[in-house]
Amino acid sequence: MFRWYGTLGIFIIVLVELNFFYKLSPFANWYFPIVWFGYILTIDAVNKKISGRSLISDNFNKFLSIAIVSAFLWWVFEFINYALGNWSYSVGGASVDVNNNAFYATLAFATVLPAFFETYELIRNVHLFDDKKLKKKHRITKKFLHWTIGLGVLSLILPLIFPRFAFPLVWLSFFLILDPVNYLHKQPSIVGHLKDRKLVIPLSLLLAGIIMGFFWEFWNYWAIPKWTYDVPFVGFFKIFEMPIFGYFGYFPFAFELYAMYFFVQSLFLEKEKLLMK
Repeated sequence: MFRWYGTLGIFIIVLVELNFFYKLSPFANWYFPIVWFGYILTIDAVNKKISGRSLISDNFNKFLSIAIVSAFLWWVFEFINYALGNWSYSVGGASVDVNNNAFYATLAFATVLPAFFETYELIRNVHLFDDKKLKKKHRITKKFLHWTIGLGVLSLILPLIFPRFAFPLVWLSFFLILDPVNYLHKQPSIVGHLKDRKLVIPLSLLLAGIIMGFFWEFWNYWAIPKWTYDVPFVGFFKIFEMPIFGYFGYFPFAFELYAMYFFVQSLFLEKEKLLMK
């Protein structure tokens, strides 16, 4: 049975699509959280239908925690963007500061991780990559992990010093820093799959990343409040507002979201362990 909230989600998406033409307020100005919560409800209901389980139906507290972490993580990227200036926001063509409506921004940012993980779960549920494996097992050494973390720190620092040239490294930096840390703390990590050879999670994350990238840009294009890009050197040939080369950034961004979420989760797990002692 298809959950009622999935039908509601489809209805919300259809209304938002129609309102891109009619631009009725206040809905047009709040389109981002509205359409993305519609997307989340829809995909969650599909996941429940396919697998018999889903975040909203079976683990609503975890769903709320993912939304809270999502808002926090995207504010981190907004802070970095003050130095980079790679994207900016406007309403009706007039530039706006995201801090001027922090509540709206936080609500919008809270949809990023839930939508991403719902999409990832959908890909897992249709078993696209279940049989994909690396040809050989890789040994994970402390030297490799330390070098990876070091590259991540460098990838975070260089864009702040040379934003015009090193800006793409931001979309790799947190993954390189945090994924090895997650591995060391026995949390889910991409590094761990170099050892177990299983590619189902990495490939599902990559596909989820590009799917999400498409819909983020697709729904942004016709919106009243929207973002635009100022990307040095590769700002040509846009698909919606995003330059075509920018879409490649959604692949490492998917790994980055995965690493950042499980790192934050591990902090709370450690706290729970300490409280239990």
